[in-house]
Amino acid sequence: MTTIVVVKKNGKACIAADTLTTWGSTLQSSEYIANKSKIIQVGDTYIGVPGSSTHQLVLGSYFAQPKLKFSFKNRHDIFETWRALHEAMKDRYHLNPHEDKDAPYETTQMSVLLANPHGIFGVYSLRSVDEFSKFWAFGSGCEYALGALYCNYDLLSSAEEIAVKAIEATAAFDDGTALPVTVKTIDLIESKESQITTQTQRRGRSQRGR
Repeated sequence: MTTIVVVKKNGKACIAADTLTTWGSTLQSSEYIANKSKIIQVGDTYIGVPGSSTHQLVLGSYFAQPKLKFSFKNRHDIFETWRALHEAMKDRYHLNPHEDKDAPYETTQMSVLLANPHGIFGVYSLRSVDEFSKFWAFGSGCEYALGALYCNYDLLSSAEEIAVKAIEATAAFDDGTALPVTVKTIDLIESKESQITTQTQRRGRSQRGR
């Protein structure tokens, strides 16, 4: 059980997750498990992985392949990357792609959240991809997390603070979510480009005034 959130605000992208693992009625808190983080890093992208802990191992193994080509820059690139991953999971990682006989496509059996310099994204089990403009949450406590994100987004200026408070609120009510929080924050490229444009405009005005 897991709760993962992503937030985008004031030139920053942030991803945060709880650290509780469960095996049926048995709880593995962060005190007892060394590999407690549910966020993995692939290049300049952080991926939050709810669901089976095996998903992290599969993703880590797949993206560690030498000369593997992939991109997380936009929805299209992420879709193509995940489409190739799905084939590899069936061929080399023993994925069971069948969950619902009435589903239009095979399932990758995982939904993940991503944060990188290009924005915040979600990939669903049938490989549809969303880019989020403010925030989103996946996992067992996502309803609590979304409520906390909604309430705090306009009140707080820090993407990291908004994300952490969402996980903290969820841990108070969801029995599949527990502290401490793992959090990663990234500078957004669009913010850097905006700063460069602003600096150029200022220099132009200064030169015209001389």
